[in-house]
Amino acid sequence: MVYCGIDWAESHHDVAVINNAGELLAKRRITDDAEGYRILADLLADHGDGPDDRIPVCIETNRGLLVALLNQGGRKVYAINPMAASRYRDRHGVSRKKSDPGDALVLANILRTDMHVHRPIPADTPQARAVAVLARAQQEAQWNRQQMSNQVRSLLREYYPAALYAFATWTNPLTRPEAREILRIAPTPARGAKLTIALLRVALVRAGRSRGIEAAMGAQLLGLLRQLDAARIAADELAAWAEAAFREHPDSKIMLSFPGIGTQLGARILVEIGDDRSRFSDARALNAYAGSAPITRASGRNATSDAAWSRTTDSTTRALWSFAPSTHPREPTAHYRARRERGDWHAAGLRHFFNRMIGQLFHCLQRGEVFEEHEAFPSALRDAA
Repeated sequence: MVYCGIDWAESHHDVAVINNAGELLAKRRITDDAEGYRILADLLADHGDGPDDRIPVCIETNRGLLVALLNQGGRKVYAINPMAASRYRDRHGVSRKKSDPGDALVLANILRTDMHVHRPIPADTPQARAVAVLARAQQEAQWNRQQMSNQVRSLLREYYPAALYAFATWTNPLTRPEAREILRIAPTPARGAKLTIALLRVALVRAGRSRGIEAAMGAQLLGLLRQLDAARIAADELAAWAEAAFREHPDSKIMLSFPGIGTQLGARILVEIGDDRSRFSDARALNAYAGSAPITRASGRNATSDAAWSRTTDSTTRALWSFAPSTHPREPTAHYRARRERGDWHAAGLRHFFNRMIGQLFHCLQRGEVFEEHEAFPSALRDAA
């Protein structure tokens, strides 16, 4: 067996190839371009890589042109979390030394010793990968929009708190067009006073605020509003594109049949679990990936069992957690209440309900069936519960 580790960087990549005994067979630094990819392909071919015997590769990212190239032709590519890779580095020395060639060697050794405990990148279809690109971009645009909204809110708190009080009854007020239009025509308390609030300017003067500072902050506010507009437009356009791409995917009909899942939510679920049916062997594997499978922590006389909320899949968890009983029709809600009547706490009841819905999602995706409430939660099972 031969294993390859690649320390990924923006402009270059360090490659290490080792054998089953841990001996370094080759190391090379390649550029992030077509010539570098050709050198990598030749290097792997020189050590036995072929159509029927692909050398597995370990890298610290699961996306990008290099990963897409390596993932072709049935090759197994393992994406290792950088934090986990740093823990493996400590196995090779306690001095905490670090270098890019050394990290590539560590990644290759991860496959040599522990390949059986890691999952290769799933072989999703190009259509699913296209949805993933748009859904991730739309989510990042939403985060950017919220960040810009927070900056506007912080600025208003410094010199124009009355504007925040005026919009306080709205949810996410600064992302609403009404609030932005009002702030454009009245970006300072002085101009706001001329509109409707005559006493505001007097109160600010008593507080020691000057018109010069108000004007400067008003100019800053107008600049932030323009950035917020751009972020909002980007988020809305990407949301429309992601929804359109998701509806064209064959799994969308199944996911949208589940209560609580819309197009944006379904797209994010598809991003996380993909459409490679061999990725999860059963529903419990999907539960574990979503972070809802309970884990036991035992030391001495103490033992606890909690849900393992994983940061690597927290978007899956947030998405699938929309299966809240209050948003569901009668049968699923009755199932949750039955768990509560048996003595489950609210969190335990939700976790059991969550796992049940994940199991239904796994079942429907594997069989190509839409969600049917009476089949997922038959009365006999509810009464037995």
